[in-house]
Amino acid sequence: MGPYEIIGPISAGGMGEVYRARDSRLCRDVAIKVLSEAQSRNRDALERFEREARAASALNHPNIVTIYDIGRADVGSDSISYIAMELVEGQSLRQVISGGPIALEQLLDIASQATHALAVAHGKGIVHRDLKPENIMVSQPDGSGRSLVKILDFGLAKLELPLPSGDLSSAETSGPIVPGHGVIMGTVGYMSSEQAISAPISSHSARFSTRWRRASAPSSARAPWNRLQPFCVTNLNPSAT
Repeated sequence: MGPYEIIGPISAGGMGEVYRARDSRLCRDVAIKVLSEAQSRNRDALERFEREARAASALNHPNIVTIYDIGRADVGSDSISYIAMELVEGQSLRQVISGGPIALEQLLDIASQATHALAVAHGKGIVHRDLKPENIMVSQPDGSGRSLVKILDFGLAKLELPLPSGDLSSAETSGPIVPGHGVIMGTVGYMSSEQAISAPISSHSARFSTRWRRASAPSSARAPWNRLQPFCVTNLNPSAT
């Protein structure tokens, strides 16, 4: 795929797949996010995919995944869109939580790193809107035993301010990166109430999502209030499923 040699799969989702790959030019391993063939033919999905890369690349922070490249490559008879990004060796926060209780010191360190990254994003006018354990990576511990947290997937981000000149115009970047008016996008169990009813949102919405980590991580992989929230959200807006 262009200058990238695919080594093996990492994960897959509704939008596409993520692979481990080798950058033949710089001789380093990277993560390649590939838009699925079906989504590549969807103009709205393609636009959101490209804006994900631009939103994340506008943020220079050690706790936000680094975007290296975006492009298209011919694979057989298909033209595939991809994002090349930093490869984080470790586990998602979901996997960490599923392994059992997290020590308080580690929990506070994860929360501190993630919330600092969010504060920087909010300072740039970028609200994530899909913050959940699957979109937070925790690296393997370094020599001191400390793990580095990385926030991933800005595909649903809301841009409250224009990105730096040369990325996208103000008209393109203001408002949600989703097609249509009143469209509900995100993950039901982690939405704030204003997001669920398609009301204007701000950084407070992302702060709401961080409550999940603080409440659930010390004791179990299931948030104690998670049984209630999907019910509340779907009652606010039945289309948020």
